[in-house]
Amino acid sequence: MSEAIARELMAQRFRSYLPVVVDLETGGFNAQGDAVLEIAAVTLTMDPEGNLLPDATYAYHIQPFDGANVEQSALDFTGINLDDPLRRQVALSEEQALGEIFRPIRKSIKAHGCSRAILVGHNAAFDHGFLNAAANRCGIKRNPFHPFSSFDTATLAGLIYGQTVLARACRAAGIEFDNKSAHSARYDTERTAELFCAMVNRYKDLGGWQLAQREQAMDSGD
Repeated sequence: MSEAIARELMAQRFRSYLPVVVDLETGGFNAQGDAVLEIAAVTLTMDPEGNLLPDATYAYHIQPFDGANVEQSALDFTGINLDDPLRRQVALSEEQALGEIFRPIRKSIKAHGCSRAILVGHNAAFDHGFLNAAANRCGIKRNPFHPFSSFDTATLAGLIYGQTVLARACRAAGIEFDNKSAHSARYDTERTAELFCAMVNRYKDLGGWQLAQREQAMDSGD
């Protein structure tokens, strides 16, 4: 019974969209020509009280696609070593990595009674652009994400905490952040997921979502 309630609440909360937190580490700023080097996604779930929670993490190293550009400045920033033997052993092609990421997301969409995923990211337009470009390169027709809508935690954190940098926003929300671990797709995605959940749940605790639901119910009853 509690699982059914949580499923119904999740389907209602974001207009049947399932928020999925995504971070990509790339070889530059050009989504069409620069390589995707890492991708991570965190699916979210909801408890019967309507609290949003991180669910599962999926993270992969990616081999640059043929002809891809990789700026040295990007490698210096992320600390990614393309020649690392361990990385080369586990890195997947873009198509393989997207398949591994999209498969559980589709299952989570169905499990939560939602119709589509909506990307959550810190400076979401950057990640969304690279994700769409990679999906198009790979000829993926069933991209589970909405093609252009997203939730940007930099904007939301600026509104709620007065902070737009991920590390500072996390600390303002009481979430530990290790700068030495930053710029790993897995680490940044997991912290962004915690931050997004904290902001959504804080709004709920202040009466925001429930109040909006009550007002909608009253309007429909008039």
